[in-house]
Amino acid sequence: MARSTLIWAALALLLVSSTLGSSDVPFIVAHKKASLTRLKSGAERVSVSIHIYNQGSSTAYDVSLTDDSWSQDVFDIVSGNTSNSWERLDGGGLLTHSFELEGKTKGLFYGAPAVITFRIPTKAALQEAYSTPILPLDVLADRPPEKKFEGVSSKKKIAGKLWRSNFCDLLYGPVCVPDRHPIEIQCWQRKQEEALNSKRLDFNG
Repeated sequence: MARSTLIWAALALLLVSSTLGSSDVPFIVAHKKASLTRLKSGAERVSVSIHIYNQGSSTAYDVSLTDDSWSQDVFDIVSGNTSNSWERLDGGGLLTHSFELEGKTKGLFYGAPAVITFRIPTKAALQEAYSTPILPLDVLADRPPEKKFEGVSSKKKIAGKLWRSNFCDLLYGPVCVPDRHPIEIQCWQRKQEEALNSKRLDFNG
C-alpha cells in the first residue's frame, strides 16, 4: 500500500512539473531517500540523502531545507545535519544534502517529507515545497543467522582394497586417498606366486 502511494505521488509530481516546469518561475521538486546498514557491532546506520531540483526557468533564493522528522529518542546523529541552507538555486539546477544517523530503538519508523522553503523576486511571501516521503524503515529488525559453508564432505569414508597386477615391485601396502580411509593395495602377481609356491610345497610334501 505504501509503495503504491509513493508511485502515485511521483506521477503527480511529474504531471505538475511538466505543466509548470516551463513557466517563468522557480519550481522546486525534492526527492528524499533513506537506507539501512547493519554494522558488525550490531548497531544500524541510516543514510539519508535529499536531492532538490529547480525545474523552473528562474532562480530560487534563500533556499532552506529542514528534515526534523528524526526523533532524538529513536536516532542519534552520526554525521552531517538534518537541515541546511543555500543562497540560491538557479533554474535547472540541483542541490544535494546528506547526513547519517544511528538507530537506537527497534521498530518500524515512518519518516515525514522534508520541508524546503525559498523566495522568488515577484512574491514577498516565503514559498514552501515538500520532498517525497520514504518507505517505512524496519530499524534493528531481527535477521536470520547466516548459513556458514560446510567445507567437510558429507560422504561416508569407505575402506577397501585395490587390486593391481604387475605392481609388486613398485608399491605394496596402504595408500592414502583424499577424503577416504587408507586403501590397501595388494598385487595380483604376488598373490599368484604365493599360490603357486603353496601348491609346490603340497606336491613335494
